[in-house]
Amino acid sequence: QINIQDKNLLEYFIDKYKFDYIINCAAYTDVNLAEVKQKEAYMLNYNSVENIADLTKKYNLTFIHISTDYVFDGKSCTPYKENDKTKPLNVYGKSKLRGEQVIVDINPKNTIVIRTSWLYSNYKGNFVHTVRNLGKKKGEINVVYDQIGTPTYARDLAEVILNILPYIQNDKPEIYHYSNEGIASWYDFAKEIMKLSQLGCNIKPIESKDFLALAPRPSYSVLNKQKIKEKFHIEIPYWRDSLEKCISMLQKDDIL
Repeated sequence: QINIQDKNLLEYFIDKYKFDYIINCAAYTDVNLAEVKQKEAYMLNYNSVENIADLTKKYNLTFIHISTDYVFDGKSCTPYKENDKTKPLNVYGKSKLRGEQVIVDINPKNTIVIRTSWLYSNYKGNFVHTVRNLGKKKGEINVVYDQIGTPTYARDLAEVILNILPYIQNDKPEIYHYSNEGIASWYDFAKEIMKLSQLGCNIKPIESKDFLALAPRPSYSVLNKQKIKEKFHIEIPYWRDSLEKCISMLQKDDIL
């Protein structure tokens, strides 16, 4: 591990290990806590990104930076394209957008920003893990039904990144959207998690206004992925299919 907020240390590692690529997945992702820890959110989501962009330009490295659907305000009724107007509603989204903007300002070659949404994985600290844990302990949980987006399996995103790395050649930073295919609400997502996990917990749909959260979220943040599909000739799995793979792996871990 390395503290990417320390530019000198970061440069030392880059120079020592002679990297060809940098993939920045580090971020301050606690959307609610970012509202009260704004300095920390901006340090990691903006200042650290500035450090990386400066050094990737200096050392002529390929750079992939992961961003978020929360750079949008959710007022659209069709999937967001890369060049659609950004207007984040919360500190997390604002800090991530600043990170995108500083990359564009520094203008390193062979650099792309990938906006993604509703990431989950086999590991702890995400919606799938939380819902499964609650489903094992409770008879009913409340989940919002009026926020619409697309769940994204981190494994799918990782595989795409590895596949496209050799083909990233551009004179200025480019933005792409990637999520799994399909559309869902958090309620739909939770219902499918319970179904695939074979848990009897009931999911009660509620409105966002009834869910106490410090940070406002976009009501619609579906991403249009046509650009990345056409540029790199990739096929994207449907979100339910990827969720099934993830749950299957988690159930095997439960048995072990």
